[in-house]
Amino acid sequence: MAQPAAAACSLDKVLVRGDFGQARFTVEVADTADERAQGLMNVPEMPTMAGMLFVYERPHQVAFWMHNTLIPLDMIFADETGTITRIHPNAIPLDRTPIDGGAQVQFVLEINGGLAGRLGMAEGDVLQHPSIGENAALPCN
Repeated sequence: MAQPAAAACSLDKVLVRGDFGQARFTVEVADTADERAQGLMNVPEMPTMAGMLFVYERPHQVAFWMHNTLIPLDMIFADETGTITRIHPNAIPLDRTPIDGGAQVQFVLEINGGLAGRLGMAEGDVLQHPSIGENAALPCN
């Protein structure tokens, strides 16, 4: 089963795998400071299985907010291996309250609010994406 997932690995897809099974999201990648600062601001709607993957150069403490973000989002925080360390469900549109992702976060997957819970995603599940690299818990190859 790992082989088909590896074969489908591409820059515009993130696979999440865990006890719930697996889910594949079509994503935009935000891997520069400007792209991460813009995020999903001013996006009026997003297809169900779509999202944005934030990629940082190294693990560190991150916090997000919903300034100018018009849709509720689940924020899925992951470490350098792509292992989910925290899920913040249903971030409130336009709220400026910081959402702490925790320490040692290198990847953040934002998806439609409430979807992580409906799918059964949990801490300890893993992300697969080419950006995760050699330390990936679920490598692309």
